[in-house]
Amino acid sequence: MELTRARLRLYYGTLPFGPGKADLLEAIRDTGSISAAGRSMGMSYKRAWSLVEEMNAAFAEPLVASARGGAHGGGARLTRAGEEVLSAYRTILVKLIDHCAPEIAAIGARLRPGGGTEPDRPPTDADTPQ
Repeated sequence: MELTRARLRLYYGTLPFGPGKADLLEAIRDTGSISAAGRSMGMSYKRAWSLVEEMNAAFAEPLVASARGGAHGGGARLTRAGEEVLSAYRTILVKLIDHCAPEIAAIGARLRPGGGTEPDRPPTDADTPQ
């Protein structure tokens, strides 16, 4: 059976950083908006803001810069630090899968036929506790 996805959660003291936060950073980068990013992930605006605040408070430099709405509209963007953290996280996943391919395949080979299958469904907040 081929590995279809991998999830990695890193813990830095009390800050977990994993797929949910990485996906949120990516969505903010792609949409230019914290609220739009949250919506695209099925997440409330309050939850998205809470995660951004948590990340910005934990890192030495903020990962997300935001501007309030108004006549010219608000918005959000990743800072250089945010881009670097997101890139590093994605690179770790690729290296983990590439470097550990034999071990990953060995685990997969021990599954029963059809074992480990789950109907395709989009991930929910319950899948990515932060």
